[in-house]
Amino acid sequence: MKAWMLTVAVLALMLSGMSVSHAGLNLVDQVDLERYQGRWYEIARLPNRFQRQCESNVTAHYRLRDDGRVEVTNRCRREDGSQVEAGGVARRADPEGPEAALEVRFAPRWMSFLPFVWGDYRILALGADYDDALVGSDNRRYLWVLSRSPELSETRLEALLKTAREQGFELDELIYTRHEAD
Repeated sequence: MKAWMLTVAVLALMLSGMSVSHAGLNLVDQVDLERYQGRWYEIARLPNRFQRQCESNVTAHYRLRDDGRVEVTNRCRREDGSQVEAGGVARRADPEGPEAALEVRFAPRWMSFLPFVWGDYRILALGADYDDALVGSDNRRYLWVLSRSPELSETRLEALLKTAREQGFELDELIYTRHEAD
């Protein structure tokens, strides 16, 4: 009986460590996608598999489409100096939900019916003049600090990172992006 109870206790501890529950993210109240479109420079990010090859000059360009979706073009420079480009599309996660809760897909269009090809794109902070943004995912594994210019003041960067920490993001592995002349 004791061995069975010990086994159940160990399993419960293992399972509780495997599924981490987070409260919902606090998103910005409103997003004007007209103002949000254009070029953004990545200032910092949490490591992720799809940007592993990106060494510097990471940018995202958003263009509002006629259907209300957003065309996404991400670019970066590899270590050897070559460019990488990925094109995708973003949409509101829920047409009736908050404007700041988007999801993005870089998989081919014919796969768009599959829910797992859409990734969270949640706008957590946005500069008053749409000059910087903090974007993350519900599971807190993805995070980006974006700016309209390749540099962001230390004060503003710290404010955005504070917001990220307050929302449960672990920033120990944060990568700061280098931007060099082309």
